[in-house]
Amino acid sequence: MKVALTFNLKKKDQTLPADYYSEFDSPETIEAISRALCAKGHTVDKVDVGDYTALSYFKKNHVDIVFNIAEGKFTKFRESEVPALLDLLDIPYTGSKTFSLALAMNKALTKKILLAEDIPTPRFQIFRKGAEKIIELLQFPLIIKPNYEGSAKGIDKTSVVHDEESLYAKVKETINLYKQEVLVEEFIEGRELTVGILENETTTILPVLEIDFSSCRKSGEYFYSWRVKEYQGNTELGLTPTFHCPARLDKEVERRVKETALRTHHAIGCFGVSRVDIRLSKDNIPYVLEINPLPGLNPKESNFPFMAYAAGMRYEDLIETILLSASRKKGVN
Repeated sequence: MKVALTFNLKKKDQTLPADYYSEFDSPETIEAISRALCAKGHTVDKVDVGDYTALSYFKKNHVDIVFNIAEGKFTKFRESEVPALLDLLDIPYTGSKTFSLALAMNKALTKKILLAEDIPTPRFQIFRKGAEKIIELLQFPLIIKPNYEGSAKGIDKTSVVHDEESLYAKVKETINLYKQEVLVEEFIEGRELTVGILENETTTILPVLEIDFSSCRKSGEYFYSWRVKEYQGNTELGLTPTFHCPARLDKEVERRVKETALRTHHAIGCFGVSRVDIRLSKDNIPYVLEINPLPGLNPKESNFPFMAYAAGMRYEDLIETILLSASRKKGVN
């Protein structure tokens, strides 16, 4: 098949916040996916939707399918931008449809759907101006996040607060910096887990990945902050989490975690691939933090390939599975 690999290339700009381009993909990720597709006999066009006019490219070039990892630009629903264009042009693509991609970008709306589906998620409140009265149900400690960001953007060691003074200061800081409403949710003390869902005729729940931050305590980054994701493994900064895959869970808890992840995948209407981030409380309740229908695919650094390796998959087979799940559903030969 002729495949167009659509992406936004990660950039560096010292005039912007350090995490501004965090969601975009590195040259290493783009090259790895391209090589994997070529190894499976496909021809690949690499299309940077930030540098090219995507509409012009697809009008001039025939492709059988698009392998989409493009994060889009800087709108609230940016991950749905390229898929929306492909839907308009009737070009098949990997991953979830536009609605699910847009929905998952809105953390608060996603959580409302989870609650309606009786899927555990931390209690929360949206702050739009920074002066709203905190609802009585919320219990400290609380964690503060921009509502429309991914890759832990806007989350650092000061995002977990223990009193109202710190809460309002951080909320106002986050609103001013990211120019959007802020999600405040209860910080669940417990273990950090993530679960990959992979569909190709059948649905596979990959081995649960546990991220142990106990070695990061001195840095203050004892949860998945932006610095941990960006500088993971940096011993000088003390950002050296330990990964366990499969996670250290007994069979019943593992079953419950996987079931929760799959229910979340279905509730948000995801297709093909997703990664569900979970905090497992001390009483073993799996609280869903968010779902990412466009998980990172860096072969050496991203969580999703790590879980696939634990399931016995090679990187090339993972990429081919994602492609075939889309081509079979769309009827591409």
